[in-house]
Amino acid sequence: MVKAQGYGHGAVPVAHAALEGGATGLAVATLEEATQLRGLVDPEQILVMGGLLPAQAGRAAATRCSIAVSSRELAEALAGTAEQVPVHLKIDTGMGRFGCSPEEAPGLARYIDESPGMRLGGTWTHFAKSESDEAMTRRQFELLLDTISRLGVGPGIRHACNSAGARNHPDFALDAVRCGISIYGCEWPGTKPALALRSVVTHLKAVEKGSTVGYGSLWRAGGQASVATVAIGYADGVHRARANRGDVLLRGRRAPLIGMVSMDSITLDVSDVPGVQVGDTATLIGRDGDQVITAEEVAEWSNTISYEVLTSIGPRVERRYSE
Repeated sequence: MVKAQGYGHGAVPVAHAALEGGATGLAVATLEEATQLRGLVDPEQILVMGGLLPAQAGRAAATRCSIAVSSRELAEALAGTAEQVPVHLKIDTGMGRFGCSPEEAPGLARYIDESPGMRLGGTWTHFAKSESDEAMTRRQFELLLDTISRLGVGPGIRHACNSAGARNHPDFALDAVRCGISIYGCEWPGTKPALALRSVVTHLKAVEKGSTVGYGSLWRAGGQASVATVAIGYADGVHRARANRGDVLLRGRRAPLIGMVSMDSITLDVSDVPGVQVGDTATLIGRDGDQVITAEEVAEWSNTISYEVLTSIGPRVERRYSE
């Protein structure tokens, strides 16, 4: 899964690494994302999973990528393109987001199979609670298999497992799994995070007891303190929910984030971090010495999940890659 700019890491570099690591295909959400990956693999090995409008059928067919279909309307639009579009029919087994119903699936599969403009390249579903609800996940999987058995045509590549599904239910792997967050080293025990997020200290000042810092004066010094300003803010992915919450690493130590998160900067109380200087590296995600801050930890401070933490990292944050 390399949608959303490779979960914030950069779609093309991630795609290269995934393919070198043994991935047999790539998946994205939009046609624009698919276009970015042109030339890395055969187009059919790129699956466009997001919801498309019938009006987008011509553009979708022109990519020659595999296209997820959840409705008769989109199937009919693709059929009119005469491009032999490889289609992955999505079946809603309980997620309630995209997908045709199990009752509709046989008729829609036959329509796709008999259309000169399409062929059934795959059949799939998406688990709603594979990280936490074994019974529901098993019901969804069994419903998928039952529906496939009633299609009356070959299902193509069958796939159901997202990262949590692949981890908790390896017996549900079928013909392919769609690993997303796990390949970035999050939400999967024993993996190493692929990303570190760092910036620099751009200003230092001493403040007296009672002084306030930031918009809304949300932080007030309990005594004399040293405050560092770091060049990263909510435009770069540090959520405003982080106001007065959590830490940043400086010189191998944790420094509390204080005050409101601004668009372009944050402030830290570095009173307990000796020797801080302008130009020092500030680590928001990653390791500094013996200390580590993970995306999951940042997510707790931000009242969200690691997925949003990673995909919120803004485009002006420079990406640097190493093996």
